[in-house]
Amino acid sequence: MYEPIRTKSVHTSADNADFPHRSREDELDIQLSGHLAALLAVTDELGLAAMGDRIARQVARLRGAPPARHAGRSDAPPAALHRRAHALAGRALVVAASRADTAAAILAAEAMDAHAAALSAPTTPTVLVGTP
Repeated sequence: MYEPIRTKSVHTSADNADFPHRSREDELDIQLSGHLAALLAVTDELGLAAMGDRIARQVARLRGAPPARHAGRSDAPPAALHRRAHALAGRALVVAASRADTAAAILAAEAMDAHAAALSAPTTPTVLVGTP
């Protein structure tokens, strides 16, 4: 009554494919190095060389090669850069915790603290008027 199916179904699992698969750990490494590289660009733009060097070492460890360092400057205000860096460090912290990378997690947490402190610091000096 019905003709049998002679072609392969399009609904077969992709596990039988002939291309290489990445493990979950490899995917997390790629994701973490991407977040840290973006954080490095913002950190370099803010002129934070010491923290930038620490981030660059982590990116090099994850990628197996040193990262490109940010050479240009944007016209973004420092507060916006600190907010962006804080968000990127938060993303890196989540991924580092997921892959149990203690060194990257500590670095990301320290970066979050540093950028949060920079955002909460007063931008204009306080001048007391009328005090001797």
